[in-house]
Amino acid sequence: MIERPEWVGRIEKAWKKVSVVWLTGVRRVGKTTLTRHWGGAHYLNCDLPRVRNQLADPELFLGQIPSGIVIFDEIHRTADPAEILKIAADEFPHLKVLATGSSTLTASRKFSDTLTGRKRSVHLLPVLASEMDRFGIPDLTYRLQRGGLPPALLSDEVDLEFYSEWLDSYFARDIQELFNVGKRGGFLRLCALVLRQSGGLAQITSFAKHTGLSRPTVMSYLDILEATHFARTLRPYHAGGRRELLAQPKIYAFDTGFVAHQRGWETLRPEDCGGLLEHLVLDELAASPTLREVHFWRDKQGREIDFVLPLSPGNVVAIECKWSERAFDTRNLDAFRANYPDGETILMTGGNEAGLLRRFGDKQIRVCGIRHFASLIDQIQADSP
Repeated sequence: MIERPEWVGRIEKAWKKVSVVWLTGVRRVGKTTLTRHWGGAHYLNCDLPRVRNQLADPELFLGQIPSGIVIFDEIHRTADPAEILKIAADEFPHLKVLATGSSTLTASRKFSDTLTGRKRSVHLLPVLASEMDRFGIPDLTYRLQRGGLPPALLSDEVDLEFYSEWLDSYFARDIQELFNVGKRGGFLRLCALVLRQSGGLAQITSFAKHTGLSRPTVMSYLDILEATHFARTLRPYHAGGRRELLAQPKIYAFDTGFVAHQRGWETLRPEDCGGLLEHLVLDELAASPTLREVHFWRDKQGREIDFVLPLSPGNVVAIECKWSERAFDTRNLDAFRANYPDGETILMTGGNEAGLLRRFGDKQIRVCGIRHFASLIDQIQADSP
């Protein structure tokens, strides 16, 4: 088993504040494997009918566990998961509870009580660039092509059936069971479109046209995709600049391997890698426990900054992603900094740069390889007034 100590640390830190931790993430991202770190825990696989029967009376069951850690894996398979966790939090606070599931607690109709104030959530992401060495993945291109789900990343050879089987399981176990979505064909067509257009503006009318769904249904399904971590939307940053995009979000799919597969990329060209690099950068930003806001910026002339981090009033970090430093020019940045002059600028590349300052024209920009990005962001936040 490959340890993921950063995630273990987050869970144990959360337990110091509350007794219930909700570990969420897409199917096959490694939630069950992560729970094995606590070898002496009371582990319950809620997929099993026998276990679900045991949990029919949660108070009786939990009352027989004197102390320690209790793990409810796939707890959404039970009849009333919210009741189990509420009883655990209120009546047995001496127990440390870890419950896993593939969606946010607020998303599913099974969670009428979202346990406000009683739990902390940890969103387990596909293998981060900062975790590649631990997984024995020396090559960034390999990580982009295979994606970050451990079964695909660590497989000796590409298994094309993995992607179709994953989508079938995702719809059957996460979508139908939790959200009662009836239009399987339209929903899966929307999934395919999100993968193909990942990193672009969310075009609701276009999505409706190509899926045969109504606009309201598309918007509802996109909410489900986000709740189940299949997709992430970014809102545009605007704070008084002229002719800025104000409302239309960008949408990113959850995994570079699925994006590459859906686009038919058997080998990756540099221009392919640049777009996929954005996904890894976004994952690192999402993994930061202290970042509160991540946006992009775009004006009505189509000039765009990949990621914008408003750390404090007047301190706005701009991040651009290019596979090679040679592909970068400052025109988009010039337009952005004309409106928002203060804040660090980072150029993310496919190299191994450590975030040192380089001069591009009249601008000083930190050039950073993805493996050093998390520590650079931590440093910038620490230095922010």
